[in-house]
Amino acid sequence: MSENTNSKININWYPGHMTKARRMMEENIKLVDLVIEIIDARAPLSSRNPDIDTLAKNKFRLVLMNKSDMSDKNDNEKWKSYFEEKGIKCVLINSRTGQGVKSLDNIIKEVCKEKIERDRKRGILKRSIKCMVVGIPNVGKSTFINSLAGKAKAQTGNKPGVTKGKQWISVKNDFELLDTPGILWPKFEDEKTGIILALIGSVNDDILPFEELAYSLIDILKSKYPGILNSKYEIDESKDSVSILTDYTVKRNLVKTGGEADIPRGAKMLIDDFRSLKIGCLTLENIEK
Repeated sequence: MSENTNSKININWYPGHMTKARRMMEENIKLVDLVIEIIDARAPLSSRNPDIDTLAKNKFRLVLMNKSDMSDKNDNEKWKSYFEEKGIKCVLINSRTGQGVKSLDNIIKEVCKEKIERDRKRGILKRSIKCMVVGIPNVGKSTFINSLAGKAKAQTGNKPGVTKGKQWISVKNDFELLDTPGILWPKFEDEKTGIILALIGSVNDDILPFEELAYSLIDILKSKYPGILNSKYEIDESKDSVSILTDYTVKRNLVKTGGEADIPRGAKMLIDDFRSLKIGCLTLENIEK
């Protein structure tokens, strides 16, 4: 949140179907062997639903850092190590291109080797591994399922909340995937989490205060990537974020009649620049020690 603004960004998006989705997960978790959690590599903590650690505590776990082509490559490796130090296998993927997805057959079997060995000792050799695929809205869950399954079996869309009900999807007779609607928690734990989720597109743009978000993005960039606004736009980063957004808006020639900066359009364009990688491949969060 920018130090230059007094209003609070209050993002609280929890449609009724998400309450139903959480109940669905609780009811169906006992049916699966493995929980595959998809997160956004640009925001590895904020894009996790904290309920999943509790719901999946007795299950094999796999975290997939999707959109890893859009995030900071150095940070990708740090976050991968972060999850694996917690005992959760982590793989970098790009579900849109399929990068990293093909290797998952063997990785899933590796993660579930205890289950496979138990089945073998019981004389069960062909039982498929049942996986629940979970993730918050717009993290790329359905695109991942279609990439793994090899054809469009899960409904996809570029707006949050496309998946509305559960469906089982078979993959090569080795796995069965239980797709579930993306879920968010009723209230974000802190304001920063809501801001980051809004920036990466996990909250519907129709309800967002773009100016406040742009100030917050500027603050994050100044802190985590000092000099990047200067190198991309020749903007003086010693100024406050309100002045920086004004300078950016003028430099992008978004001015009203009379030469006044059109701040709402500038704010939207700056966020679009981040999402479209015009500022670079960036990760918005640091690992908290």
